[in-house]
Order: sequence, then C-alpha cells, then structure tokens
Amino acid sequence: MTTQVSPAPKASALTIRAYRPTDHRECRLLWAELTAADAGLYGTKTEDNSGAAFEEYLTRLDLSGMWVASDAGGAVVGMVGLLLDGRGGQVEPLVVASARRGEGIGRALLSHVADQARRRGLGQLSISPSARNLDAIRCLHAAGYDALARVTLAIDLGRKASVWEDGIDLHDLRFRR
Repeated sequence: MTTQVSPAPKASALTIRAYRPTDHRECRLLWAELTAADAGLYGTKTEDNSGAAFEEYLTRLDLSGMWVASDAGGAVVGMVGLLLDGRGGQVEPLVVASARRGEGIGRALLSHVADQARRRGLGQLSISPSARNLDAIRCLHAAGYDALARVTLAIDLGRKASVWEDGIDLHDLRFRR
C-alpha cells in the first residue's frame, strides 16, 4: 500500500510505501545515522558506522512490516518498522534523515505505522526512544505517545558516571539519563 502524504508546508510531497529490496542501501545509511546519533547522545563511539546491524534487523521473526518515506525525487528520507509485541506492536526503528528533520516526515511515518497496526488488529503501539533524546520524546508526545507503558532501567557496569546526566523523577525516585 502506498500513501501520498502532504507533510508540513516546508516539505515536498512524500510517498510512504512498503520497503523494497532496492531501498536497502538508503535504509542501511539511515540505520547508520540513527546508530551514530544514539551514540552521540551519550558521548560514546559507535563500533560500526556502516549500518551493518540493519542486516540483522531485516531477519527478525517479529518484524511485521517496514515502510519508507520518499520525497518527490524518489529519495528515501525516512523509515519506520513495526515489530509484533504480544497483542500489541512496537515501532522500531523510526528514523528521518538528519537533513530532513522538522518537516513532518517522522509524524507522517508514525501515522502510517499506527494505521498499519490498527489494520493488523493490534491493541497498542509503543516506541522506546533514548531517555536523553528530548527532541524525539517531544515529537512522539505530540504525535500521541503520551502513556508510559513500561520503564527500562539500566545500571552502568563500566563505571562511566560522567556519561549520565541528571534526569527525571518518577514515583518520587530520581533517575539519571
């Protein structure tokens, strides 16, 4: 299924469609960009900046669908995946090319994956951004992801206390992020 989308005014028209094998190179580059951005949030280096983990992602048994956003020229500018998670789904990944962020592409991808989840009869859709990625958290909240479904806690076994920043309070407990 292909959807024509008119995102924010400053963006050109988008097409959201199912991932095709011919999208592999561009999606692998988007994956590498996502990995590097996540590592940058914590001041760490990525072991692999080529997007090689994308190959493993494509083989996941719980992968229910993957879609790309392409611009008027046909270039892939974003992608989103839907993983099955019990009677619900998990959005993973959601990535928009850094040069194209702020144009409504992410929101269009989120809307599309939510429609696909509804069509599959899923009762809930979740996404797990990095706790430090405030831009993503704000974008997701604005797109309707405003319920805390689960919390993932971490202990830093490498004793890299300087990597963590002051965070948030949850249930009267203070957490770093």
